Amino acid sequence: MLMQSIMIVAGEASGDLHGAGLCAALRALAPGTRVFGMGGARMRDAGAELLADVSRRAVVGGTEVVSSVPGFYRVYRRLRAALERERPAVLVLIDFPEFNLRLAGAARRAGVPVVYFIPPQIWAWRGGRIETIRRRVSLVLAVFPFERTLYADAGVAVEFVGHPVVDALASAPSRAAARRALALEERELVIGLLPGSRHGEAVQMVPLMTAAAGALLARWPNTRFVLGQAVTLDDDVVQRTVAAVPSIRVVRDAAHAVIRAADLVLVASGTATLEAALLGTPMIVCYRVSRLSELLARLLVRVPWINLVNLTLGRSAVPELRLRHELTVDRLVDEARGLIENAAAREAQRAAFAELGAQLGAAGVLMRAARLILGGGLRPPSDGRHAPDGAFLPASPESQDCAGEARARTSEGASATSTGSDGGGEAAVRVWA
Repeated sequence: MLMQSIMIVAGEASGDLHGAGLCAALRALAPGTRVFGMGGARMRDAGAELLADVSRRAVVGGTEVVSSVPGFYRVYRRLRAALERERPAVLVLIDFPEFNLRLAGAARRAGVPVVYFIPPQIWAWRGGRIETIRRRVSLVLAVFPFERTLYADAGVAVEFVGHPVVDALASAPSRAAARRALALEERELVIGLLPGSRHGEAVQMVPLMTAAAGALLARWPNTRFVLGQAVTLDDDVVQRTVAAVPSIRVVRDAAHAVIRAADLVLVASGTATLEAALLGTPMIVCYRVSRLSELLARLLVRVPWINLVNLTLGRSAVPELRLRHELTVDRLVDEARGLIENAAAREAQRAAFAELGAQLGAAGVLMRAARLILGGGLRPPSDGRHAPDGAFLPASPESQDCAGEARARTSEGASATSTGSDGGGEAAVRVWA
């Protein structure tokens, strides 16, 4: 089916990456399709017409987002006007739920079908949003296998397509090729540093990772450190900090090479944890937000982990340091030493990574998603049950606890991170991952 136009809205670096892949898949299947919306440089390079470039806008945490609200609202009004004026065949939303669910409401009023690719993590927090999704979204394209049941049980039309990181890694270099590209010797101990793609988290992570690297050098003087700088980060966020440890080499836009070349990565929570797992590199997951954001997370988040590896597997397969008293230089160094010195611990992580890979779907995720978007039968949402033929939709969409299966997958320790109800408002955007 040839469509006149499709609007894609992604709000940060990972969304831009997946949006670019989806744009390429849509244009490959339907060359005449016009793709426009919001994203970054990768989506633009893939042929999307950008009405808003959010490369510098991504934020993290609850209180951290407040200062960005005016800018995002201006972007929202611009996109809403384009939606009403151009009436695309489909609006495709990628992650970024606080912004995108609001835009989905505008699409519903404009009579435009809505497909949500990489949907909100209702199994982690703010499960009450499921009613909003049911009213405003025509079809959810789930990226984790357990999401299919959670959304379907709540009466939302859903298809599991797999996680797009599987496709994104198809072009990742081999370990040998990555080490050659980064001028690293095969027998050298290499530790990768991935401080994240958002300015706010990088400001927190780079100094911690740099200090940990300095301490590890005292134990293993010949260690090589490579920091992967995301394209969304300004040089001064990284360069002025790592200058204190000359052994740290900074490379830009080469995260997959850094991961593949490394024996161990210190990584900020996010999509990079899935990338490290699927590339088979042991990791320590780090995360830090403001004290107020941490308090909000304790009240709202109802799963015992923050990283996608542990969440998907339903157990603590990799160490994560997320609370302020946990994420210290000493603790980071201790965890790193434990993995460097313990081959069995590294192999246990790799075994878990193989299990994870089997759950995230086969290659071709973006083409499967594009075919569903282009396949026809999508209608504007009214009661959340307008799905194309063949989409997974239960016969009885009674309101259910949308996080029931997710809670069943968590350990008894979940109560340590959850004491309250859903909600908390727009300021709680992306508190953990």
